[in-house]
Amino acid sequence: MIFDNPALLQFIKYAVAGGVATVTHIVIFHFIAWKMFPCLQEKDHAVRILKLTIRKVNDATRARNSMIGNFIAFMIANMVAYIANILFVFQGGKYNIVIEILLFYAVSGLSTFLGTMLMGLLIRRFHLLTTYAFGANIFTAVMFNYALRKFFIFYG
Repeated sequence: MIFDNPALLQFIKYAVAGGVATVTHIVIFHFIAWKMFPCLQEKDHAVRILKLTIRKVNDATRARNSMIGNFIAFMIANMVAYIANILFVFQGGKYNIVIEILLFYAVSGLSTFLGTMLMGLLIRRFHLLTTYAFGANIFTAVMFNYALRKFFIFYG
C-alpha cells in the first residue's frame, strides 16, 4: 500500500505542506502585484477571474515590481512553509532553532533568488505574461527545496 512506504508518505506530506505555503505565496504575491507594486496585466489569470482593475506599467517597471512583490511574499510564505515542515514533515532539532530557521531561509532564499531572476528575465526579455513567469519561478524554487531541506536542514 502507498502508506507503507515512509519515504513516499513523507513526500506526500511535503507536497501538501508545500501546497499550503505555495498558495500563501501566490495569494500574497498577487495582492501585492495588484495593490502595492503593480505588475499585473489584463490577460493575467487573477485579473480575468477576479475582474481586477489594474494600473498599466511598462515591462521594466513590471519586472522590478514583480521581483519586489515576490520577495515580500517569499518572506511570509517561507515562514508558513517552515512551520508546516516542522509540524508535519520533518523532525527538527538537528540544529538550534535559530540556526535551523536561518538555514531554512538560506536554502529557500537561494532557490527563490534563482526563480525570481528567471521571472524577471522572462518578463523583460520574452515579455511573458506575469502569471507564467511567476509559475516558472515557483517551479524552479520547488525543485531545490525538498532535497536541501531533507538532507541538510532537518533529520530526514
